[in-house]
Parts: sequence; structure tokens; C-alpha cells
Amino acid sequence: MDNNRNFIIAIALSLSVLLGWQFLYMKPAADQARQQAIEAQQRAAAEQGTGPTAAGAAIAPPRASSVIPVPTTKKFASREESISDRSKRIAFDTSSLTGSINLKGGSIDDVVLKQYRQTVDPNSPPVTLLSPAGSPEPYYAYTGWSSDQADVAVPGPDTKWEQQGTGALAPGKPVTLTYDNGKGLVFKRAIALDEHYMFTITDTVENKTGKPVTLRPRAEVARLYEPTNLFGYAVLHEGLIGLFKEAGLKELTYSDAIKNFDPAADNNKGASKEIISDNGGWLGFTDQYWAAVLVPDQSKPLTARLFGTPQKDFFVEFSENPLTVAPGASETFTNKLFAGAKKVALIDQYMADNKIDRFDKLVDWGWFPFLTQPLYYLLNWLYEHVGNFGIAILLTTVLVKLLFFPLANKSYSAMNKLKMLQPEMKKIQERFKDDKPRQQQAMMTLYKKEKVNPAAGCLPILVQIPVFFALYKVLLVSIEMRHAPFYGWINDLSAPDPTNVFNLFGLIPWTPPHFLMLGALPIIMGLSMWLQMKLNPTPPDPIQQKIFAWMPVLFTFILAPFQAGLILYWTWNNILTFAQQALIMKRQDKTMNLLQQIGLKKSNGAAKHASHEVAPKPKTEPARGGKATEIKPAPVPAKAEPAATVAENETASTVAADQAVIDKPQPTEPATARPAQAPTGTVTAAPRGNLASKKSVKQRGKSNRNRRPGR
Repeated sequence: MDNNRNFIIAIALSLSVLLGWQFLYMKPAADQARQQAIEAQQRAAAEQGTGPTAAGAAIAPPRASSVIPVPTTKKFASREESISDRSKRIAFDTSSLTGSINLKGGSIDDVVLKQYRQTVDPNSPPVTLLSPAGSPEPYYAYTGWSSDQADVAVPGPDTKWEQQGTGALAPGKPVTLTYDNGKGLVFKRAIALDEHYMFTITDTVENKTGKPVTLRPRAEVARLYEPTNLFGYAVLHEGLIGLFKEAGLKELTYSDAIKNFDPAADNNKGASKEIISDNGGWLGFTDQYWAAVLVPDQSKPLTARLFGTPQKDFFVEFSENPLTVAPGASETFTNKLFAGAKKVALIDQYMADNKIDRFDKLVDWGWFPFLTQPLYYLLNWLYEHVGNFGIAILLTTVLVKLLFFPLANKSYSAMNKLKMLQPEMKKIQERFKDDKPRQQQAMMTLYKKEKVNPAAGCLPILVQIPVFFALYKVLLVSIEMRHAPFYGWINDLSAPDPTNVFNLFGLIPWTPPHFLMLGALPIIMGLSMWLQMKLNPTPPDPIQQKIFAWMPVLFTFILAPFQAGLILYWTWNNILTFAQQALIMKRQDKTMNLLQQIGLKKSNGAAKHASHEVAPKPKTEPARGGKATEIKPAPVPAKAEPAATVAENETASTVAADQAVIDKPQPTEPATARPAQAPTGTVTAAPRGNLASKKSVKQRGKSNRNRRPGR
């Protein structure tokens, strides 16, 4: 009972973890996003119907006071309307990005990723990353200056800049913006863009006032809304992020960022509770696949803040040490902005070329990057050679199986030996069903003699679990896996199987609830798991048998909402494991029938009987008169053998020792006298008709309980 109780507790805890993971963290973000989108549409409809927004003259609602400047602009009904006036913008168009720079404030607030679509449909709109203030989802980057002197006018988010010259921004063709404050300070802003996602912003101030001026360089990324399309998994960070040389990695969710806001800070202007003073680093916002990150000069000290306001305006901001600009002199402030997809190879290249401290942390590799990153590089290398990430996952599974083949082979061999010992184990259970300690002792003796480790079958699972979660993390964070198709109905390996058995795979116009998400690929996975478990030893306890019988069904429902690439890995791994186990079983038992082992074919009586016997019972030849015959005794229960006899026969043959363990008497059984046997375990038959023969027959009659009384 203790073993069953511990086993049930272990299974219950494991299921609690899986179910908790499923319903607390693995809930699809689409459901949450859908609800939030509906609420946002309702709020927008209410505002358009009752406020002056519909007339196009509304000013953005007041936000909580903050030292971070926010542009004042009218609220537009759509993003397209907010960027419609192209005369106030400088366009850019590369192979990776398209968008524009706003001359109002000189901010980068219009960035669209050309190479990525919102859905798997190739005709769907491209992914939008940054949007201007006044749009439904303002998200932009701004650089500039700040001053503690009230009489010094510095450019702000509402400043109207002018472009020097004409032409669009392009790789190798930067643009320059100018602003004269009319009080002796001339500001210039040069913006350059490479072929991918890195902007370089260089701000210069020239002092013509005739007196020194002290200014502080600063930059920010503002996200004036809380995203509704978050992935929603606790194993993936989405929100505010920063990495500094001494302070290390800082990650704040949107709710944590609001808690980090102190309205009484900075003379009641409102600011972050945590002020980070460090040297170099980077900071910004990160989503599952995209990021907008500021990269300061890595050699200069800075002060950084990451926070949000109760009105759900979120900011990451840094400033450098103040600069004193002498009369007739100029000072320059340079920083970079990464705004694009988190491609691993590109991020590694930026980290190396620009000496950005640990920029690869922008991709959330989790707690075990020593497993996740090598697995990613292996998958990506295979993909470059085969052209399909699904095939790359299958090949990776084969390589992992080959890597751990010796360990798994040893474990499966032990499991097969354990399966062959099940008839003996069942006899021990029946023999000592009322004496659990002696039952366990007899089991341990049997394991020891047969050199079988009952826990050996856990080793393949222990090896498989880290690889499973590492692959899960890779599919979760790497942009290369996004919208990667396989074959058939699997058009996105980073998303769950789109089919569902409960609506007949799309034939019924009904969307089942989340807990009924069960596609074709998870069903195949469940069948492969069931076949694999049929080859494993059947647990001796009936309760354990029922639990293991339902585990494939339970795991099928639990893993169904996971990414299709992960289900593909698990299914293929089950198939390879099944083949490996079947090969080992066939090698150890030439008469093994695979269809009978998995229950798809009924065995005949002889085969069924043989499967429950360790060795056939020897037949006793009849004694012939006048000649002594050596007869091997049949394995009958040793009713008169004391408990110490088993220990004394430890050095006997394997069959005799196992039989002694199985037939070990319980204390409640009365001991019956038994004639002594020869040390070799044989019986010598006397010639028919002599005295020894008559005594032997008489003794056998007395010891046989089922025999009718003699004459």
C-alpha cells in the first residue's frame, strides 16, 4: 500500500505540473487577445461616438505626469491616417524594412517588417512594429537633449525639424535634420540605416549663444499602450528589457513596469522607482519575435529607467552625463536603435561588429542556454541542407537517439528482462499478498539474481525531457521557425495543429473550447505513445496498470495545444523508441511475436501458456524394475522447508534459487516433515518390489493431502 500511495502521489504531482502548465501558462494568446481586442474596439467606438475624436480635432488624453515627454497630437482612427501626410515625413525602403521618419519630433515611428506576414497567408499584411503617436497603438523611438536651465530651449517631441536636401533614407544614404531654437543653439540630427534593422542616430548641438550651455543627451523608446497579442507563456519574456555591464539583465513585464512607477519621484513629476547607473549595455522592448532596443555608446556611463504609468504608458529611457558646450563649440551624441526581427545570426553579427555587450540575450534562450542554443544551431544547420524545418526536426531526433543509444539500449534491455520476469513476479505477489515486506524482499532477491534494475526504464525518459524542453524553447523564440511549414495540413511548425477532431477536422462550423483542442498530429502522437507503452513491462499492481493505461490519452490532450514541431518531435521519438525496443526484444527472445506483444493478435493456448512459464516442467520417467533411475523433481511447493533453507540455497542453480524465492512459505503455514534429499537435488528410485520402494510409496501417500486414505 505504501508503494501504491507513493506512486499515486508522484503521478498526481506530475499531472498537477502538466495541467497547471497547460491551463495557467499554455493558454493560447489568441483567446486573450481576442477578448482584449473586443474591449478595445468597444472603447474606441464609444470614444468616436461621444467625443470630438470623430471630428479629427481631439488632443491625446492627458497622461500621468512624467519626466518623459509625450507628443501632443490628435488621435487618429487608424494608423494609415496618422501617416497619410507624406510631406511631413522622410521615407525609407530597404529589403527588410519600409516606413518613414516623422519630421515632427524627428522620431522614428513608422517601421514595417517587409519579410514577415501577420499570418501564414502570404497575402496577409506585413508585420507592423512601430507606429506614431496619435495612432491606435503608439510605439516609437526618440532621441535628443534635455536641460535643467529654463531659458535653454531644446528640441522636444513636438519640434518641427527640417530636412537638409531631399531624398529618402537608404542604406549608405543618411539624411540630416536641422532645428534652430532661435536663441543661439543649432541642432542637427543625422540618421543612417543599414540593410537590415539597425538605425544610427547622431545628434549634434552647436553653441552660438556666447556663453557655455550644459545639456544632457538622452534617448527613449515609448510604448503608449499595452500589447494585446502577447504570447502569454511564463517561459518567454515579453515586455521591458535591459542589460547592463554591472547591473546585469533586467526584465519587467508590463504589470511589473506599472508597479515600478513612483508618482512622487522627481519632484512629483513621476519616475521609475529603480534608477540604474551603469556603463554601456542596451535597453528597450521585446516581443516574441520582434524588438525595439536602444544601444548607447558602450564606453560611456549612463542612467537608465524602465517603468510604466497607471494609464499604461510604458517607457525605457537612458541619459548620459551632462555635456558643457563652450561658446562657438559643438558636442555630439551618438546611439543606435535596433528595430526589427530577432534573427539569431543577425543579432550575433551586430554584437560582434558593434561590440554590444551580450546582445545575444535579446533572444530569450531560457535558464539552460547550453542546451537550447546548440540545438538551435543544429536545427538551423540541417534546415540549410534539407530546406524544411520539419525534416530538420526529424533528423535532429535521430541524431539525439544515436547520441544516447548506448544508454537507451541498456535501459530497454533491462526493461525487456523485467517484462520476461513478470510471471515470476506475479507468483510472488500471489504468494505473499498479505505480507508486503516479504513480498518486496522476494522481489528484490529476484531482481538481484536476474541482474535487473527496475528503475532502468526511467533513464530514456530522463534523457528525453531536457531535449523536449530545449526544442520547445527553440520553437518558441527563434524567428526562423515562425510560419515554417511541414507537409500536408501542418503549415506552421511554431503553432498548434490547426485541425480538430471535435469539429470533424473543419467539416462542422464550430470552434471547440481550448481544452478540447485535439488535432490529427496529437492523435498520431497518442497512438505512438500507446504502442511504445505496450512493449514496456506491465506494472504488477492493478492500480498502476490503470494509471499507465490512461496516460497516453491524458498526455495526448495535455500536449495537443503545443507547437506542431514539438508534437512532431515527440511522435517521431516514440516511433524510434518503439522500433529500438522491438529489436531488442526480438534479439533476446527469438519466439517473440510483435503483434501479440502490442495486443493486436491473440495468442493460442500453447503460446499463451508458454508466456507465463520461465522454464518447462520436466517430465518424470517411470521407474523400471531392477535399475536405479535418477529422477529430477518437479517444482512443487516446498512445504516442509524452513525459512532458512532459501538463504542456504543461494549458491544453487538459478532456476532452483528463483523457485526457492517464489515458494518461500509464509509464517502462518505449518511445517510438515519431509524426507531428506540428496545434496544434488536428485531422487534415486529403487527397484520395484523392495522395501525402500514400499516405504517411498507409503510416505508419498501420507504427504499428499488430496489423496484418499489407503486401505
